[in-house]
Amino acid sequence: MSPFLDKVMPEAWRAASAFSAAIREATSRRGLSAQESELIKVRASQLNGCAFCLDLHSREARQAGIRQQKLDLLPGWRETGVFDERERAVLAVTEASTVLPLTEESAADLSGARSVLGDETFVAAEWVAVTINAFNRISILSGHPVRPRDSEGKLVR
Repeated sequence: MSPFLDKVMPEAWRAASAFSAAIREATSRRGLSAQESELIKVRASQLNGCAFCLDLHSREARQAGIRQQKLDLLPGWRETGVFDERERAVLAVTEASTVLPLTEESAADLSGARSVLGDETFVAAEWVAVTINAFNRISILSGHPVRPRDSEGKLVR
């Protein structure tokens, strides 16, 4: 385990945080909802095995109004009917942007997602996926801990 990247080089962390804020603002203007953005963050964090980001974004997803059932079923989103067409499209973008290299199946998924979302929202979803993938790696490399929390998300001592 390496030192916390954000603590040893705080100026890089501030730049990464500013980048994330700019992406959040730009993607919102291009039609990506807060719920869709959080679905992307949770699913990418699952695929990357980033416990810290998974813990954080699961809480933020619930705060954004995503039902617990959707979060519970997220790993099996393709096998359930609880996700609407746009959610399925952003999840396809998430997986294609996270699990590389691109396969024929993921390329087909991207084509379908683009037709559902349109160019601007499609690209917005890709940017959110790119951003959370970077933050997953920062958290994993730093070994950011997950602390116990209660049902409201408050730290348990």
